[in-house]
Amino acid sequence: MLPSLPRRRFLQTLVGSGALTDQFGIPFLGRLPQVSAQEAQVNPASVRFSPEIEPLVKLLEESPRDQLLEKVGAGIKRGDLPYRDVLTALLLAGIRNIQPRPVGFKFHAVLVVHSAHLASLNSPDSDRWLPLFWALDQFKSSQARDIQEGDWTMSAVDEKSVPEASKARQAFTEAMDQWDAARVDVAVAGLARSAGAQEVFDWFCLYGARDFRDIGHKAIYVANSWRALQTMGWHHAEPVLRSLAYALLEHEDGNPAGRDAEPDQPGRRNGPLADKIRPGWTSGVLNPQARGEMLAVLRTGSQDQAADMVVELLNRGTHPQSLWDACFQAAAEMLMRKPGIVSLHAGTTTNALHYAWQNCHNDRTRRFLLLQNASFLTLFRKASGANEGVLVDSFEPAAAGAPLDPLLAEIGQDKMKAAQQSLAWLQSGGDAKSFIAAAQRLIYLKGTDSHDYKFSSAVFEDYRHLSPDVRDRFLAASVFWLKGSGAPDNPLVARTREALKA
Repeated sequence: MLPSLPRRRFLQTLVGSGALTDQFGIPFLGRLPQVSAQEAQVNPASVRFSPEIEPLVKLLEESPRDQLLEKVGAGIKRGDLPYRDVLTALLLAGIRNIQPRPVGFKFHAVLVVHSAHLASLNSPDSDRWLPLFWALDQFKSSQARDIQEGDWTMSAVDEKSVPEASKARQAFTEAMDQWDAARVDVAVAGLARSAGAQEVFDWFCLYGARDFRDIGHKAIYVANSWRALQTMGWHHAEPVLRSLAYALLEHEDGNPAGRDAEPDQPGRRNGPLADKIRPGWTSGVLNPQARGEMLAVLRTGSQDQAADMVVELLNRGTHPQSLWDACFQAAAEMLMRKPGIVSLHAGTTTNALHYAWQNCHNDRTRRFLLLQNASFLTLFRKASGANEGVLVDSFEPAAAGAPLDPLLAEIGQDKMKAAQQSLAWLQSGGDAKSFIAAAQRLIYLKGTDSHDYKFSSAVFEDYRHLSPDVRDRFLAASVFWLKGSGAPDNPLVARTREALKA
């Protein structure tokens, strides 16, 4: 397990650090300060980060919330803090300081880092830092909450118990199957040190999707931590994976390995069911009729019926794209019917599981991910109460599409009207890229919550992965959680711009 240590005992390092380059091509004017001799004296009981990133992580940890943005802004203006260094330090500070259980709530400070990064990538140069500065402030808020709740901190791994390379894989899977946190912690350290990144990701894709706890946050953490590591570098992986494994073992009282808990039932059924899918299942025919059949089951069926329909349609020769289209549609429809945290996570979980499905190399795990997503959507439907109402595949567009600016203003007034206007605008030739760019910018100008970033980054990414004939309706449905142009700016916007002023 990951025991708690008081923060004052921290200094950390992770193995190695490659040369860091600026994500956006901003020229380096300097580097992070060298580590002093005092800083190099680390407590052997505490987790360690690399000395190259440690000073910046400590800056984030120790700076008061009302001073952090200004300190980071000063470092950026001096040329000392490249974008990637700030992103890396932000994630590691969250990993070190915020307990990953439950997988949500204050831990959103970690979950949202990659979403903020995606928003930064999609923003104009003038606003490039706004999402990341928002995430820095979010970290300080969550850090303060963690202190109030007991001041959890990640400790060092028990080195004497880390399995040797040849035994790490078996030790990891056995411990995960038994939900044994202490054994998992040392096993995942051994796995991080001995296995390739893709192999590790494939294992976590499997375990991140095995149970329906924390409304999808386990799968979301798998996807977002993996994606963040692609930017940060794999040499930072070990503490991230330890935090991730600890999060995936979150459960209610009673070891799930010894009982048949409801959150585990879809996975226990869908594991063997995955073997009934035909060879060559990743090819097939795009079939709107099959997509409609899948969507109908997701609207009214049980978790078992949804998984069975996946098997039936794939074995009938349907391309999996048609099934994913139905899953994305079902999630969007839930949000339209019952906007709220649960229905929102139907979408962000589908985004995470689809990302895992796209990037996982293990064929059986990929089958399992699709089955689990279908089963999970029926559980999201029941939990959210979104059992009836508007139909995402047939709601009528507005009689006349409004121009983009008035349309964005309508989002803050009448969500259904805004969705109908958005659909009319898109169907009449409106440029989806312009819609996405404008809506994304409103998130980091006016967004106040982690879910604003998580949802928008997910839905704008998912738009590109849907079949062309369903994209417009999916994008129009997204206005049920987007920000309208009439909402007030987040005060952090002015503070960030002031901190970065030349």
